[in-house]
Amino acid sequence: MSIPLRNFIRFCFIVLIQVLILNKITLRWWSQPAGFPVFIPYIYPLFILLLPFETPVWGLLILGFFTGLTIDSFMNSAGMHACATVLIAYLRTNVLNALLPKNLSEYASQSPSVKNMGWVPFLVYSSFLVVLHHSVFFAVELWSVSNIAYLLLKILASSATTILFIVAYLLLFTRQTALKN
Repeated sequence: MSIPLRNFIRFCFIVLIQVLILNKITLRWWSQPAGFPVFIPYIYPLFILLLPFETPVWGLLILGFFTGLTIDSFMNSAGMHACATVLIAYLRTNVLNALLPKNLSEYASQSPSVKNMGWVPFLVYSSFLVVLHHSVFFAVELWSVSNIAYLLLKILASSATTILFIVAYLLLFTRQTALKN
């Protein structure tokens, strides 16, 4: 299967999971006292995170905007998802260059994954970009820092939930290689 076709199928699958399943799940903080937030895990940034290493920045920006705009159209969120997704698409290459021992051009026709990077670097990479995505998204959504504790709680809890769902996605939908003796 060609790489563009595989990425298109991944895009459709992740958007369907986000829109049909995860947007319907409301995770509450303890027993929802005094108006504490409701968290929705956002795994759609995973599409940007799993694109091939050699994807140019302009391509990442276009795909990030299209991904965010697709989610915005389903959630009526007026470009907030597009804003946050374009930012992580822009910073993705720099984060990968900082984490990987070799230049990105040396990873021909490969994508960031646990298999190529290992668990710890992949989790650092994805966690950093997910926290950044959520910080921008919730800051734009709330458009106020009057209740900074609420904003931080929403960012941290949503990021942690998203990272757990990303790990579950990776364990369920990626090929695992058997250990050789």
